[in-house]
Amino acid sequence: MSNTTFSKILPAVNKSASGINEQSGMRYIPFNKPFLTGNETIYIQQAVQSGKISGDGMFTKKCHEFFEQKFGFKKCLLTTSCTDALEMAALLIDIKEGDEVILPSYTFVSTANAFVLRGAKLVFADSSKENPNFDVHSIEPLINAKTKAIVPVHYAGIACDMDPIMQLAKKYNLFVIEDAAQAVDSYYNGKPLGSIGHLAAFSFHETKNVISGEGGMLAINDERFIERAEIIREKGTNRSQFFRGEVDKYGWVDIGSSFLPSDIIAAFLFAQLENLDTIQAKRKLLWQTYRDELAPLNNKLGFPFIPQYASNNAHMFYIVCNSLEERTALIRLLKEHNILSVFHYLSLHKSEFYKDKHDGRELVNSDHYTDCLLRLPMYFELEIADVKRICSLIKKFYE
Repeated sequence: MSNTTFSKILPAVNKSASGINEQSGMRYIPFNKPFLTGNETIYIQQAVQSGKISGDGMFTKKCHEFFEQKFGFKKCLLTTSCTDALEMAALLIDIKEGDEVILPSYTFVSTANAFVLRGAKLVFADSSKENPNFDVHSIEPLINAKTKAIVPVHYAGIACDMDPIMQLAKKYNLFVIEDAAQAVDSYYNGKPLGSIGHLAAFSFHETKNVISGEGGMLAINDERFIERAEIIREKGTNRSQFFRGEVDKYGWVDIGSSFLPSDIIAAFLFAQLENLDTIQAKRKLLWQTYRDELAPLNNKLGFPFIPQYASNNAHMFYIVCNSLEERTALIRLLKEHNILSVFHYLSLHKSEFYKDKHDGRELVNSDHYTDCLLRLPMYFELEIADVKRICSLIKKFYE
């Protein structure tokens, strides 16, 4: 698909946002830029005119139906964030004081907070050498009688090796919660990510492939959690059942919180979902351009590794430098040329909050990504010429 084709759905509001730095004369390339398809404000107006802009309005239902029909999730519930979806998952599996949860150290703090808030002990696993995902071979030795859940994080939208994880869950009677924050429209052996574990959490933060500014979703694949998930999401009440006519009154029946987003947020998201295929095609074109342009550096840098069982949803393009000092120098060079690149997670097992609670194991791959991984600009309106300019600077840096 050509850039001309993609440009047909770019509204004027987006085109005016890019610019030239007046002092340097160079085009500024941000790390991320939210993309509008053109229908967001139209749908928001429709939501307002409907007379209901609180949670579970008509656009929330449209979003639920989209995900359930396209990806086969048994039940979807929009939330105000992926963080909230993870916290709902922790509530649903009844995490309690003393339970243990296995998760990667190289992840966002929300993955950990959801379980710490319920009193769980975090048991961090290392990343693999090939990519920042779980080293699945390191998981089983961490399982004991207190283990309650495994939380694979599909980093950069690239699938963790889910079959061995699900086999371990079955063997030891554990729950699997997929942190699929970055994994919309990505697959494992043909199965949509988020459809494999008992529960899954997605993000629609402005840096994701499809966005609503802030926002998330809980995908429920185990039917025993569906009824309680609705209750937890509605502040611990059976309000959803009441509005469907399943009970004659509603009241407080469980613990919960206000996890559901405004229908205005859902209206924005639905406009994005209608254009998912176009958005994905452009992002994949940009991703492949990065990979092709940087191919001469194959022996000097690390690049995203996509196993045979995984697809690529082009959520991000990253490189892995050889040292912290090298990465810092490259960030500085790109910044001098009006290009914003960013590093990513800091190993949670070394965080100020949790380092004294960690069991002391060295997680060398997680620490390597902490020091060396660099994310390059990736957003719908990024131009092929921009990608080539970025890659040219990186190649000159390594010459």
